[in-house]
Amino acid sequence: MTPWLSIVGLGEDGLDGLSAGARRLVDDAEVIVGGDRHLALLGATDKETVPWESPLKATVERLAGFEGRRVCVLATGDPMAYGIGVTLIRRFGREAVVVLPGLSAFSLACARLGWPLAETVQLTLHGRPFDLLHLHLTPGQKLLVLSDDRTTPAKVARRLTDAGFGPSDLRVLCHMGGPHERCVTCTAAEGPGDDVDDLNTIAIDLKAEPGTVALPRTPGLPDDAFRHDGQMTKREVRAATLAALQPMAGQRLWDVGAGCGSVAIEWMRAANRAQAIAIERHDGRRAMMAENAAALGVPTLEMVAGSAPDALSGLAAPDAVFIGGGVAGDGMVGSCWDALPAGGRLVANAVTLESEQALFAAFEHHGGELVRLAISRAEPVGRLQGWRPLMPVTQWRVVKS
Repeated sequence: MTPWLSIVGLGEDGLDGLSAGARRLVDDAEVIVGGDRHLALLGATDKETVPWESPLKATVERLAGFEGRRVCVLATGDPMAYGIGVTLIRRFGREAVVVLPGLSAFSLACARLGWPLAETVQLTLHGRPFDLLHLHLTPGQKLLVLSDDRTTPAKVARRLTDAGFGPSDLRVLCHMGGPHERCVTCTAAEGPGDDVDDLNTIAIDLKAEPGTVALPRTPGLPDDAFRHDGQMTKREVRAATLAALQPMAGQRLWDVGAGCGSVAIEWMRAANRAQAIAIERHDGRRAMMAENAAALGVPTLEMVAGSAPDALSGLAAPDAVFIGGGVAGDGMVGSCWDALPAGGRLVANAVTLESEQALFAAFEHHGGELVRLAISRAEPVGRLQGWRPLMPVTQWRVVKS
């Protein structure tokens, strides 16, 4: 297939900053697509120009009608770094598209600050929830954040301050690479003020106030990191459960009987791009789950109201399944097992005799391993300390062959 759609990354220096190859794609195009700022950088032209509409998908579908013509899409910097390139390749296929990237805002920011790009976390808040920040709040971490508009830096500063990271150093880099480039420097507690441009990238060197508790991404967060009503997988058992589930990048978990969502949330925190669907019938627990997901930096957790196995119908296929409640229900284990692909992991926990019987039957049929987890915590006994046992948990772990 001959490519008909090109995507060219522009910097603030406009067409003058393009390579010879990129300039040729622009000059030879019959149709040029871009935002208002990109088309302004193009200058006067007799070519057909198409500005992006809202919603974006309307213009993407309009592009399908241009197939067979030479179409050039102008993008900011690197179109594959949270840019339009990803969307267009998914829609039209790799063979239809040529991408000539410019310098990304991340690369430009690191060049200005002397930061190693590989040692930064890069994310975008352009049209995305600010709760994503909470996943990365670790002292010493450097963040590079694409802004939505001029209000984003102040909102980020407030989020950091509220989370105990007020001493963090912020640099708001505006119009990098162009004649109007400038940098606003402050701490999160001070805030950048209103003198910020819409086109900006935020560089954050995270520093915590004394006493601030940072939460790692390793499984086994303290129970009090979650809002819950007591019905949750406790910390030590949760850590063992996540170890058996083996979170991996881009994979999806079904958390069946999710309660406050602790297992699904820690699954998403543990691996990049990990996804989770949490099935929970109790309205109050789903509300707590949504609050926990936002507070712990995974607001994209998908929640499904209902009881398994009926609520499992039509869900996107899982790579792993955790059954934390209702394991003894009719068809529960069988429905979850059937949904798993070869190589998928299933972990189920039981605390009642009836649930243990269901797990033993599943173990005899499918194999895997049974483990008994018995946890005791030291608690006051009068003026002294003694061991307070939690209810023992029987865990079935199996990989589908």
